[in-house]
Amino acid sequence: MTTLAGLPAHALLVHGVVVLAPLTAILAILCAVWPAARQRFVWLVVALAAINLALTPLTTSAGQWLYNQESEHRPILEKHEELGETMIYYSIGLLVVALAIAVLHVLAHRTDKTRTVATVVVAVAAVLVGASAIVGVVGIGHSGAEAKWGTE
Repeated sequence: MTTLAGLPAHALLVHGVVVLAPLTAILAILCAVWPAARQRFVWLVVALAAINLALTPLTTSAGQWLYNQESEHRPILEKHEELGETMIYYSIGLLVVALAIAVLHVLAHRTDKTRTVATVVVAVAAVLVGASAIVGVVGIGHSGAEAKWGTE
């Protein structure tokens, strides 16, 4: 996918990832540390993480096509292209955490020690993965904005 309605697809698709990844990260963290949020939003988080994971390679592929339209690249664009390739790892991490939260939700009626340990492990993983995904998206997005509208 290279263009949509005559516009570069990357310029349109990127907005989905820029919104979905941080939203999914925040909701995943909430669900991991707050049982009431998990009860209400667990399946939404799984769905958002899956959509984000599906959208990420489409966005990076469209970005790669756009990158290849020029033979010379400014360093900031090269940086953006390199950072953009890492987004798939954040998206995978978000889906793995979302699925782990869903497993916790399904096992919520157990009262054994294993469930408590699993809850803590998943909460820590959700915070780490969620925070890194947000930082990653901001860094990728900032370098993309600088590449497009910056003076470097």
